[in-house]
Amino acid sequence: MIKEGKHSMELEEHYTNRSGWLRAAVLGANDGILSTTSLAIGIAAASSTREPIVLAALAGLVAGALSMAAGEYVSVSSQSDIEHADLKREKRELENMPEIELHELAKLYQKRGLDEKLAIQVAQQLTDHDALGAHAKDELGINEISQAKPMQAAMASAASFITGGMLPMLVSIFAPLNLMVIYQYGFSIIFLAISAFIAAKAGGSNIPKAVIRICFWGTAAMLATALVGYLFGIKTT
Repeated sequence: MIKEGKHSMELEEHYTNRSGWLRAAVLGANDGILSTTSLAIGIAAASSTREPIVLAALAGLVAGALSMAAGEYVSVSSQSDIEHADLKREKRELENMPEIELHELAKLYQKRGLDEKLAIQVAQQLTDHDALGAHAKDELGINEISQAKPMQAAMASAASFITGGMLPMLVSIFAPLNLMVIYQYGFSIIFLAISAFIAAKAGGSNIPKAVIRICFWGTAAMLATALVGYLFGIKTT
């Protein structure tokens, strides 16, 4: 009798089930860091006092968090509405023409490599077990992992935006005023790199690529806002 090794019985670790909340959380954190820092840098380039910088960072933090939550909720709700409409229509078709739906399911399995006889058998067994679930997964591409969850996405976006935005907010309060732009940029790049590292680690993707990508585009965004501040700002006293 052959004994199975310890590792052969372990399930593989997959990251797809994290894609929904991870995407919203990463987007929120990066946007919180980048947009709040960009606002602070733009105002710092145009002002010689701390109050406008802090106010801009605070306003950006509050408005950004609410905007991210609302936008994510509306977007994912729209996806959820489409999914529910598709499921409702599929349920009606299963009730009215079950044989046609059975053969549609079997044809999908044939396209994946099963012969006609086996495809019919598989389709029949899955239909007997859970007809709507089988069609939802294999015909519509809807499953528990990919199913839209509006409130989860909205809360993740808002919380992560606030978490990311609080960092440049603290920099705007405590950094030396004459070096505000440098401090904001320096800390922002560090924060963005950490965020990209955590996201890539959690998602099982390429870490160096994720860090370089966000730092490059973050630098571009902050340079643009700093340039706007210098060109159009009026120094206040």
